[in-house]
Amino acid sequence: MTDHSQTDDHVLSDEELAAIEEKYDEGSATRPVGPTTGHILRAVSLIFALYHFITAGFGLPADHWHMGWHLAGLFILTYALFPIIGARSLYARKISAFRIGNIPIYDIVFMALGVASALYVGLAWRGIPGLGIEEQTFRMGNPNSYDVFFGVVIILLVLDIARRTLGWVLPLIICVFISYALLGPYFPGLLKHPGVNFKTFVSSMYFPQEGIFGVTLWVVSTIVFHFVLFGVIAQRTGLGQLFIDNATILAGRYTGGPAKVSVVSSAFFGTISGSSVANTVSTGALTIPNMKRLGYPGHFAGGVEAASSAGGQITPPIMGAAAFIMAEFLELPYTTIVIAAIFPALLHYVGVFTVVHLMARKLDLKGLTREQLPQFVAVWREGWANIVPLIGLLVVLFSGYTPFMSAFCGISLAVVAGMSRFTEPPTLVYAAAFIAFVLWKFSDGGFDLTMTAILCTSAAVATFNPQTRIRIPEMAASMELGVKYALAVGAASAAVGIVVGVINTTGIGFRIGFMVTQGAGNLASDLYGVMSLGGLVELFTVQDLQLFISLVFIAIACILMGAGIPTTALYIMLVSVAQPALAQLGVPPIASHMFVLYYGVVSEITPPVCTSAYAAAAIANSNPFRTGLSAFSLGLGKVVAPMAFVYAPVLLFVSSTGFDLWEFTYTATSCIAGVVALSASVVGYWLTPMGRVSRVLMAIAGLVFVAPSLFADLIALLIAAPVVVAQVIARRAATTPA
Repeated sequence: MTDHSQTDDHVLSDEELAAIEEKYDEGSATRPVGPTTGHILRAVSLIFALYHFITAGFGLPADHWHMGWHLAGLFILTYALFPIIGARSLYARKISAFRIGNIPIYDIVFMALGVASALYVGLAWRGIPGLGIEEQTFRMGNPNSYDVFFGVVIILLVLDIARRTLGWVLPLIICVFISYALLGPYFPGLLKHPGVNFKTFVSSMYFPQEGIFGVTLWVVSTIVFHFVLFGVIAQRTGLGQLFIDNATILAGRYTGGPAKVSVVSSAFFGTISGSSVANTVSTGALTIPNMKRLGYPGHFAGGVEAASSAGGQITPPIMGAAAFIMAEFLELPYTTIVIAAIFPALLHYVGVFTVVHLMARKLDLKGLTREQLPQFVAVWREGWANIVPLIGLLVVLFSGYTPFMSAFCGISLAVVAGMSRFTEPPTLVYAAAFIAFVLWKFSDGGFDLTMTAILCTSAAVATFNPQTRIRIPEMAASMELGVKYALAVGAASAAVGIVVGVINTTGIGFRIGFMVTQGAGNLASDLYGVMSLGGLVELFTVQDLQLFISLVFIAIACILMGAGIPTTALYIMLVSVAQPALAQLGVPPIASHMFVLYYGVVSEITPPVCTSAYAAAAIANSNPFRTGLSAFSLGLGKVVAPMAFVYAPVLLFVSSTGFDLWEFTYTATSCIAGVVALSASVVGYWLTPMGRVSRVLMAIAGLVFVAPSLFADLIALLIAAPVVVAQVIARRAATTPA
């Protein structure tokens, strides 16, 4: 396919951008419904959003009820909006007598069965004597016929809503796990196990604490949804534009300015966004055309945006909401996870920045002129109030309060900043309501005096926002969009609970871990004989090779399994399957959890399934596969970073012997040097253009640099030295007057 992007400067409309997001984000492709049905679904969406918002601030009901209500809402909205064979098909748009508001009768039946199965757990929790149903405690492991029926229904329907919102990949993976649980005696070798009784399996998947009603659905329904909603509302009230404007001010005037703006703005926006595709479309609508106008090839411009946007999912403090789940799994403070994620995210963006800079130098591209840059004073005079909700959210979060309380405060402040104006007294009701809530929490001992003062002052200050006030219909539309974004994440989390339940029931995680380490050990023994020249020279021990090969195997598995799955559900599934193997190799828990998260997110920019890159290619009007390759090469920092912090946990600011500043500084410098060398190899330019041999040598040197040892760094320097010398000589020759 020819890349026409350099000549096409068509500016995409909001409708065209929405169509691109719908095409490449499965969770955005919904079917059209009738007017009356649309009003009903809008009301359901608002009730769903308000329920989560209110319970975040005023207290959650019992877990089985809370998750039941969340799952019931997912069933209603998913079966109403996502057809059985794709929203873009002619069948989905067909009108017939067997549809109500363009929703087929069978989808309404599925919807009713889903709601019934989701709420049955709560209804039957204390038993229903009239139906002969005992308390839930007495039914664990010995389900009655009602339990089995609703359990089978919810398993099938959860798989179906995951398929409708995300495609076939995740449900097929889960079906393999279900088959393994039920057909254990028929599996070969180490994978063989006695098998799980069907009724026991249904009970395990259905009842709370594990399976569908386990930690995955709990975290999404109490934490992740709230941050998705906050991100959408904050963007709507102007925070996204504030990020882009400030990124332009910071980076726009330098070499290759618009591309660096893309990196910075996507990093900013990624901190509040739960979707790489949504991030790509939101920021790429501005940055990709600007890069093309500057002279970047379309596939490269799209790759920059996709790599930067995917990096937002690993950027503190929210990390696509995976940070909260990681804290839950590791039983560590949330702040520990955020601190650990700082350097790996920085390494990713160093790689993207370096490639962008070197490509700009190679193509002799300049930055934006002073006239093209936004004015700092004007940007902040107009948009300063939009940062108040984010500050409020982070202050509450890092003060030790629950994530859902911080999200409640962030959303409340976003509503105040968007809808309350000091010059329009009736609109101050929103600020007054939040201040009343804060004072009530203070009187009840929920907030201390300092936090009360900060939140009340923030609400009061936000009412002086100089921007045009957002009306109720616009805010309702933002909430509705937030719910729509959350449907795919919710469906995936419920479905992934089945994987977690199977792993806990069968122990397959440790079996797979043993198989990986054993296979890697055998391969390492064979390679050791070759690489040590029959024992004459020992560059690596067998254990070193085994660890490296195991990491490569697990990284490939994470990338393959992560195709098209939301960050939160992806992390939960991968950490359940891959982490036991890393634990057997002695990798510290936080390093192993970060490792699988990073390689899972890499799937967003790894061809052939790289949804972020495809969305960027649609905006850039470029070849999707070339755009994916560009995104992958730009994301090399994210590809090598996990290897680095597995070998040197000090990069995560944690190690078995404590944090050592000198060790961290040396190791971090070595890793950055490796990423820069890899970036130069990818672009084919450092000080001057590089030949094929020089690019190969720099690539090898970059990979060796990442290995955290003085010996490896010396070898890397020896490999890179001829290239560096040749580049310096060529540079001097080019700049010396004839």
